[in-house]
This record gives sequence, C-alpha cells and structure tokens, in this order.
Amino acid sequence: MSLYAIGDLHLHFQSELKAPGQLRDPVWRNHEAVFRRNCEGLVRPTDTLVLMGDHSWGRNMAECEKDLDYICGLPGRKILLRGNHDMFWDAKKTEPLNRSFAGKLFFLQNNYAAYEDYALVGTKGYTFEGPFYVRGGRIIGWDEEAERHAQKLIEREAERLRLSFEAARRDGYSKFILFLHYPPTSILERNSVFTAMAEEYRAEQVIYAHCHGESRFHDSIEGRHHGIMYRLASGDYLRWMPQRIL
Repeated sequence: MSLYAIGDLHLHFQSELKAPGQLRDPVWRNHEAVFRRNCEGLVRPTDTLVLMGDHSWGRNMAECEKDLDYICGLPGRKILLRGNHDMFWDAKKTEPLNRSFAGKLFFLQNNYAAYEDYALVGTKGYTFEGPFYVRGGRIIGWDEEAERHAQKLIEREAERLRLSFEAARRDGYSKFILFLHYPPTSILERNSVFTAMAEEYRAEQVIYAHCHGESRFHDSIEGRHHGIMYRLASGDYLRWMPQRIL
C-alpha cells in the first residue's frame, strides 16, 4: 500500500470557472482527464490518495455533485482536506459528510485517518498573503489590519489542527503525517504556529498545496526543516501526477 497526495483540482463540472490562471495556463487544459489518467496508471485500489483542498468551484453541494462523483471514481481510498474554495463543506458539518459518503470518501477535519501505523492529520490552515507594499522588488510594508484578521484565522485553524493531533494521540498513535491546504508559512516567515505544532507532535512530513503558478511555487518551506520534510503538492506544480508520500 502506498500513500499519495495532491491538491487543488478546482473541478467545475457544474459551476463557473473563476480563476484567470486556470483559464489561460496550458497546464490546466483538460487537466481533469490528465489527472484521471495519471491516477489510473499509478494509484492501486489498496493505495491511499489524499486530496488537499480546493476540490470544486461549486458554491454548494448541488453544484459539487459531479465533481465529487469524479473524485469517488478515482482509484484507491480517498481522503479530502478542506480548501479555501470548498464552499460546500462547513467545517462544523464534517460528521454528516462522512456519514453521507461512508465507504467512498473520508473528510479530514477535527479527526484523523489511519494509514498503517501513521495517523494522517490536517486542517485547511491559513497564512497572511497580503496585501504587501513593494518597492524595487523588495517588500517594504504590508496591510497591518489585514494581517490582524489573518492572525485570527490562523489561530482558529491551529485549534482545529490540535484537535486532529489529539484525537489520534488518544487512540495511541505517535507517528504523524500532517496535511495543510495553505502553506505552513507566509513569504515573511520561516516558522509559524503550524511548524511549531508539527515539531511538538514530531510529525515526519508536512504536505501542503494552494500555491499556483511558477511565481508562487516557492513561497513557503521546501525540503527538510528542523528535522521535518516539507513538500508542496499543488496540482499544477506536480503536473497532475500525485506525489508519493510513503
């Protein structure tokens, strides 16, 4: 059994496509078919595939039905994380989603998924993304009110992540793989509440998504940092080939 991850499918079988980059960049052309073909050639029925948020542009469950059907049809066991565009998924209603899709999809929020002797933990996360004030290619300031608002969201997501870790630890798990939709740090940081929590619980890897386009691929930590492996796994970065994690 292998563990794979990828994020940001941004499906829109029943909804409006809103991202300019997804409309123009060739890597997004017919990406649903490319990704399905890659999965069918790589992921076996006994493998686990973690999809790290931004599954659909749909605003509600009715607009996501075909997108989720597509995901259900992918090979392997599918675990879903919340992304910033997943309007169909209220974090407080994760348990009803898991009941509705039992045996098809598992929604990872305030809980964990077991993979061999690992606990797969995660939450959407959050980072401050600006606005920044730039001069001569250097950041010289930023919107402090927006930063304060971002910090509230970061604290909320950190609480949710701790619930995920603690649920797994209560059940006896001590080996963790951490999944986030947002990167663990902003472009101003080398450490954050999310990296601190990864170190506190001794997560072996932190896998994140959200960063689209070549100008954003290196916004956060990559490689080994304080003994933990950090990997970006957004779909366009991986050219729609799932990243093997274990």
